[in-house]
Amino acid sequence: MFIQTEATPNPATLKFLPGRTVLGDGTLEARSPAEAGRSPLVQRLFEVKGVGGVFLGSDFVTVTKTDGDWAHMKPAILGAIMEHFMSGAPVLADGVAADQEDGEEFFNEADEEIVGTIKELIETRVRPAVAADGGDITFRGFREGVVYLNMKGSCSGCPSSTATLKNGIENLLRHFVPEVNEVRPV
Repeated sequence: MFIQTEATPNPATLKFLPGRTVLGDGTLEARSPAEAGRSPLVQRLFEVKGVGGVFLGSDFVTVTKTDGDWAHMKPAILGAIMEHFMSGAPVLADGVAADQEDGEEFFNEADEEIVGTIKELIETRVRPAVAADGGDITFRGFREGVVYLNMKGSCSGCPSSTATLKNGIENLLRHFVPEVNEVRPV
């Protein structure tokens, strides 16, 4: 088994591509060992010293470190991922589903058409680009011209996430949806 590794815009995060499906649909994020029980793979990764977060996407695993050096952590992480997939263990524990939604969305019913356009733009233009960097961004709400987004994986805590939101996503949404004034993280 060959696992590719890619740098992300977040220096505290690396993206690992095992060359097979990780989660077919949805995502899963664990920011502490206490949240790792939903996935045997995530539990195994939190056993590596210095791992502070794990994000599972469709075909990748993003690991965020709290401290330590990637040169020391990377071999242990690669070993944990390889051991997991070679063992045949499931990615998710029995009865656990990947996260499909990030909580209840909020917006006025009068804005339903605007929200539909915003969600389509996020789904087709933003999420694929963000997934390429080992993260995910999902719609949470729209109120008084402000779009609220949930940032996960390498996007969460990334030094360039503000620039991504303001210069990238906000400009895109404002171009196609004049009612959008601002984009903020939840």
